[in-house]
Amino acid sequence: MSYAAFKMVHCPTGVDNCAAAYMTHSAGETDADSVSLPGAELIASGGYWASTPRDAAGGSGLPPNLVITKANVIEVFHVRLLEGDETGANGSNGAGNPETTPRGGLMAGLSYVKLELACHYRLHGNVESLGVLSYRRDEGRKGRDAIILTFRDAKISVLEFDDSTHGLRVGSLHYFEGPEWQHLKRGRERFARGPSVRADPVGRCAGVLIYNSQLVLLKAAQAGYGLGDEDESLSMGGKLCAHVASSYIVSLRDMDMKHIKDFVFLHGYIEPVLVVLHEKDPTWAGRVAVRRHTCAVTALSINTTLKQHPHIWSATSLPYDAYKLLAVPAPIGGVLVFCANSLHYHSQSGSCALALNEFAVAPEGSAEYPKSKLTVELDTAHATWVAHDVALISTKTGMLLYLSLVYEGRSVQRLELSKSMASILTSCMCTIGDNFFFLGSRLADSLLVQHALGSASARTPVSMVKSEREEGDIDADLAGPAAKRVKLEPSDNGEEGVSAEEMSLYYSSPASSDTSQRKTFTFTVRDSLVNICPLRDFAYGLRSNQDPAASGLSKQSNYELVACSGHGKNGSLSVLHQSIRPELITEVELPGCSGIWTVYHKAERDDATEFDFGTSEIEEFHAYLIISLESQTMVLETGDTLGEVTQSVEYYTEGSTIAAGNLFGRRFVVQVFQNGLRLLDGAKMTQELLLVSPPLEDASTEVASNPVVEATIADPFVLLKMSDGNLQLVVGDAESTKLSISQPPAFASTTDTITACTLYQDKGPHRWLQRTCSEIIPDRNQWPSASDQDHVYCVICRKSGRLEIYDLPRVTCVYAVDYFNHGMSVLWDQKVLERRANINAALQEGAEEDKAPGDAILRDAGLSLHVTQICFESWGEKFGRPFLLATLSDGTMLCYHAFSYEASETSDAVDSVDATKKSLQDSPRLAHLRFVRIPIDWVSGQEDGAKVVHETKFSSFKNVGSFPGIFVTGLRPTWLMVCRGRLRPHPQFCDGAILGFTPLHNVNCAHGFIYITAEGRLKICQLPSLLFFDNDWPVQKIPLRGTPHQITYHADVNLYALIISTPVSRPTSQVLMGDGHPFDQQQENSIGEDGQKLVTSEDYEVRIIEPAQPGGNWEAKAAIKMHMTENALTVRIVSIKNIATDQTQTLLAIGTSYVQGEDVAGKGRIILVSVGQDPQEPNSWAREVYSKELKGSISAIASLQGHLLVAIGPKIILHSWNGSELNGAAFFDAPLYVVSLNIVKNFILFGDIHKSIYFLCWKEDGAQLTLLAKDFGSLDCYATEFLIDGSTLSLLVSDSRKNLQIFSYAPKSVESWKGQKLLSRAEFHLGAHVNKFHRLQMLPTPGNARSNRYAVLFGTLDGAIDYLAPVDELTFRRLQTLQRKLVDCVVHVAGVNPRAFRQFRCEGIAHRPGPDNIVDCELLSHYDMLPLDEQLEIARQIGTTRAHVLSNLRDLALSTSFL
Repeated sequence: MSYAAFKMVHCPTGVDNCAAAYMTHSAGETDADSVSLPGAELIASGGYWASTPRDAAGGSGLPPNLVITKANVIEVFHVRLLEGDETGANGSNGAGNPETTPRGGLMAGLSYVKLELACHYRLHGNVESLGVLSYRRDEGRKGRDAIILTFRDAKISVLEFDDSTHGLRVGSLHYFEGPEWQHLKRGRERFARGPSVRADPVGRCAGVLIYNSQLVLLKAAQAGYGLGDEDESLSMGGKLCAHVASSYIVSLRDMDMKHIKDFVFLHGYIEPVLVVLHEKDPTWAGRVAVRRHTCAVTALSINTTLKQHPHIWSATSLPYDAYKLLAVPAPIGGVLVFCANSLHYHSQSGSCALALNEFAVAPEGSAEYPKSKLTVELDTAHATWVAHDVALISTKTGMLLYLSLVYEGRSVQRLELSKSMASILTSCMCTIGDNFFFLGSRLADSLLVQHALGSASARTPVSMVKSEREEGDIDADLAGPAAKRVKLEPSDNGEEGVSAEEMSLYYSSPASSDTSQRKTFTFTVRDSLVNICPLRDFAYGLRSNQDPAASGLSKQSNYELVACSGHGKNGSLSVLHQSIRPELITEVELPGCSGIWTVYHKAERDDATEFDFGTSEIEEFHAYLIISLESQTMVLETGDTLGEVTQSVEYYTEGSTIAAGNLFGRRFVVQVFQNGLRLLDGAKMTQELLLVSPPLEDASTEVASNPVVEATIADPFVLLKMSDGNLQLVVGDAESTKLSISQPPAFASTTDTITACTLYQDKGPHRWLQRTCSEIIPDRNQWPSASDQDHVYCVICRKSGRLEIYDLPRVTCVYAVDYFNHGMSVLWDQKVLERRANINAALQEGAEEDKAPGDAILRDAGLSLHVTQICFESWGEKFGRPFLLATLSDGTMLCYHAFSYEASETSDAVDSVDATKKSLQDSPRLAHLRFVRIPIDWVSGQEDGAKVVHETKFSSFKNVGSFPGIFVTGLRPTWLMVCRGRLRPHPQFCDGAILGFTPLHNVNCAHGFIYITAEGRLKICQLPSLLFFDNDWPVQKIPLRGTPHQITYHADVNLYALIISTPVSRPTSQVLMGDGHPFDQQQENSIGEDGQKLVTSEDYEVRIIEPAQPGGNWEAKAAIKMHMTENALTVRIVSIKNIATDQTQTLLAIGTSYVQGEDVAGKGRIILVSVGQDPQEPNSWAREVYSKELKGSISAIASLQGHLLVAIGPKIILHSWNGSELNGAAFFDAPLYVVSLNIVKNFILFGDIHKSIYFLCWKEDGAQLTLLAKDFGSLDCYATEFLIDGSTLSLLVSDSRKNLQIFSYAPKSVESWKGQKLLSRAEFHLGAHVNKFHRLQMLPTPGNARSNRYAVLFGTLDGAIDYLAPVDELTFRRLQTLQRKLVDCVVHVAGVNPRAFRQFRCEGIAHRPGPDNIVDCELLSHYDMLPLDEQLEIARQIGTTRAHVLSNLRDLALSTSFL
């Protein structure tokens, strides 16, 4: 039997849906308001937040959140703003004109605009559409929006943001599937699209179209009218939020509306008005001459109380290709209808239209449509509003267009279309607030763009624009290195070098009639989200900086994945690595090294620059490098060269160093060793503190009996952990620059020893942690200013699992959490929990994780599991919240993100408010501080019960390669990089275990780092400069300006061969007719008077690309052009045997097809090319060896034991090679069309486009291809591959319905019809299309040393990278039982059922269900996120132990640590 595990290792990146919603805050709030913190006025007005002028409508400076979905992933972002030039925000650029001034003022002068992640979830289902239910603001109260997600076939989830857990929670679920709703399908099983949702602009209701003809109406609750709604909302731990009260179904078919294409709610009506675009009598392009205007729009008034929906108005005779509606905002109102060749505006009072090209024809008997000056096709366009009368349209070619509505009163006179600029190919777009819009894409990086509005006469230069002929566009700079993409500035050259075409496009000259109506916009790209989808194909090749001597896990980081991404002008190669291989500057042998530190030394310090957001600190060079060896310490100067100065400095060098760092604003260096510590001013010692130890029996012994084992430094404190578990605190006096030592009694505990400790410096102008204090500071002047000393907190973990935070230097406990080692999903202060329990026992916020386990057995289990290392750190001085990381004694890592939440007390708590205030005055606590646990993809590599050889430690860094984060040393070293407020784990396998790490910034190593390997090598490195790390895997994108189709790797010469196509416009005279003859003169003239009617076609070529050497660029070495109308379909590296010389040649084989219409018999070409540099001609890298035309398309090629196997149309022919000619040796008739060929030894697996898979065998003796077995079912294959588990060979196939199936060849089984039928061994719904599988050998692990096991890695068209790995039966049974348990035990986001999602989709086609032999690691990963008591209980219920389960999951992760 075949058992396998599925795991997603790279999330989808293609954005399917986007929307702007007030999720984490209400409209009109600043961020400080939204968490109700003391000092909110200071934060809002201190210039650190961009607060735009509030207008009469109560507008606010904080834009709404951006919500995006990518396949089964949902992400919510904050749009973070920082003001630069104050005058820029209130400039005179059109501000005086109320017509052109946006609500809330202009946002020019913003120096910083960035998307920061608020929450991220992987769902057990693909999101089909996304809608925003706005909070009903008609009562004038602040509230938050809810988002509506829809899933196939008819599932609707309403989600809202929960402040108490800092995540999304379900508001309501609506389900219209199953037997009781079967009648809604009207007998159909397959639907072209999933449910689509639209919401009323004011938030009164929302509609969801299911099964193409049924409308689900969701009635929103009226907030404020009933106290019940408000109390319920508040008790759930949040502000007032929009939510759905009820839902019901309306059959649009019964209202004589069939074939619904789109629907939308209109603006400006007292009751919700729904406009439906539908087709009465369907037609198609072939019947346009007979029936053309078949669409209509119908407006219905929605009364959700009476459930009545009267017809208000309608418009008929719309073109058959109408596909989209866009509601026009107030005060104009009405709706825009998008058609492929025309645009229409309709409202209750009038209508108008605009013809976009010559194919737009008005209905008979009506006036001709006015023609647009711009000729364009608008099919599959997306649109959003940038002003109340200007829509921005993104076309299928990536061009941005303005659509202006010229109106008087509420009557639209005409539509005007004008060109804006080139951009990306979008899949969705939305406006965010008044000044931003987001372009989401599945084919390119998604963009956040700031737009500013000005009058036409101002001739405002458009930033970031190049002329169309230079292929310049809105994302022009995004193809550059990642480091240069962070901040895109407007060009400063003004009108210099601007072409005449550009002037006409972007500088509209004021017209005489409508100067007041004309508007111009300037755009600036502010941020981008990287995208690597669709992954059509990929190749597995060697990196340029690979290490030939590497073995085992280290060898994996020699390889990289080069994938075909994007489309058209956004086409690119994505070079992906799972692990980071740094760029080595130098290395030295240094055995016995245990730690390294770099320190600064600044003689004079300018106080004025001290709080300049750390810019001066970031660029400061390190002064000394301290290296701790077993019995001595080395000190090196980090100037132009690393020179050893151990003898000339007064550092402690006679023994090893425990820690080193800076004190007193980097002016002094503190060095901690076993017996004490030294304070140094550069190289000169100013003070030495020796720890007082009890009298020793042998006075000559140098080592104290209670030495320092660990130390943490945070200016001006040093925390020492002694070998007996006690802590000692060293306090520095900034005035006298002297240190004094104390042993605070608060740390002492005889029974509960301290296992881990750290210091946290609450830096920056925000003092984030201090703001969560419950102590109310009434006077703003008392709030700490930026010049005050930074607040320092001490975090300790005890053996019992208790986490405590102490305020220094008072050493008072301000925060405590019991059972921290249990990994509860939300942490909050124990005192707050006790107080709330005393006030009202029922007020428990409904969160199961908040109740501490009281069972004695759990306590015992918790005692054996203690925290070994802890790190509490924040980096974003502008916006960042701190992270709390801890490693436990069993090797697991806990990762928490802090957030602030002020619980809302009910009226029951009024009596105890005074008492609470008194107690707070005595000891102010961090009462508003909470931590939410976040998943982190990290495995320790440590065996259970094994001795810890290399301890895991956290090393924080502020700027390594322009990224902040934490480096985790130990067996599996990992970078945790902070990007957009999330931790991105990137492992570093290339050097094995790493013992020490420190950042290094000097002249020769800008923002680099140093680390020590377990083998005793010290390496000075930098991060790869071209990699983009804000992704699940580090990625480098190489722009191609064409569509990449297939790629293969030639290992012998280290070259890639790539099929690429580029669109080319040709005159019709060059395009061939079906019979191969050109157009005759009569036809040519009938099409265009000048005969130059242009037709766009794709030109194909195979490009030979050499990967970049370190620090260089990828370079095209050769290009093999295809003939006109010839498409390259497949390219493969094949090893074929020359039967004349008996030598094996490695050649590049290309299969092509001529596309000449359906009247011509299909033909193709097989081309063999020798690749590599020719010694006679150094510039020649590709030489054609053989080419021959064949009858049929060459769709797949493979080499089989020295022969060439070619799929030609419906035949598979095996060829032999004699050095000059291919001769057929054997053949097999395939049913229709072969899409893939796979070879293992002499076995052949191929997939057919409609007839599933076939399993063949090549017999050399009789020279024949023999059919062993096939799948008798019908299946539309996309890709196939062999799955190898020891001696078991299985067959894997992906299909058009996004399923995976595993088949096996079992001739001895009765079910196999004497071996003729392939048996289904496992089936699994993936939820994404797979075009390519790649087989990789699994790595041996301590828990499983079996060899000859291969996992299959594959990429999806959504941009995800997954693998399917074989597992043994015992492991599978254990994990499958756990999986079934987790379906019920875990709260699933949006309420979607993982078991239903992974069920095989047959869409009404007869299918016999196969065995469920694949476990889903997406669901199993929730086990590690459960609290410890739940983990133990679930393991007990399924008859195993927690250690067994975690060991199985760890082995699976270790054995698939590819790339």
